[in-house]
Amino acid sequence: MPSREKPDAIAMLKEDHRKVEDLFEKALKAREEDRKKMLVEQICTELMIHSMVEEEIFYPACKGQIEDEEVLEEAYVEHDGAKVLIAELVDSEPDAEFYDAKVSVLSEMIKHHVKEEEKRQEGLLAQAREAGLDMAALGERIMARKEELKQEFAGGNLPPPHTRSFSGHKLVQDNPVAAAGDD
Repeated sequence: MPSREKPDAIAMLKEDHRKVEDLFEKALKAREEDRKKMLVEQICTELMIHSMVEEEIFYPACKGQIEDEEVLEEAYVEHDGAKVLIAELVDSEPDAEFYDAKVSVLSEMIKHHVKEEEKRQEGLLAQAREAGLDMAALGERIMARKEELKQEFAGGNLPPPHTRSFSGHKLVQDNPVAAAGDD
């Protein structure tokens, strides 16, 4: 747990990872729709705040400093993929078709993303520490921004997610695939 006097950016980001993992575990087990919705809203809020502080503060600090910049590009794309599901879940209800599947897939996406960021030597967090970034200064900036965002998003007031890597797509909404014999 990061200390309040000298927050460490990496410790804070890892703490966020553990919190969301715990929320996913509870949401995936929840049977009561109100509880599931509340947990999924918490997950979406936590993920939005986390992705925003990483994209606004941590990732830019890593750019040009870490050894393997490709992990940074992958992190942005992984965030953007997660944001698509976050937007779908925020605008949905637990009884909607695909709701549980979206929660499950988002959980798997986040597990993968966290695993990549936290790899011992080649992960983004390890590379950032190895590059000698000032984790205390970054931690202070992250903590301040998180507080701002928590107040801004209070009561489930999430804005539409911003993507950085998705562009030029033309998606068409089709009907779900019919079950065999539904013709």
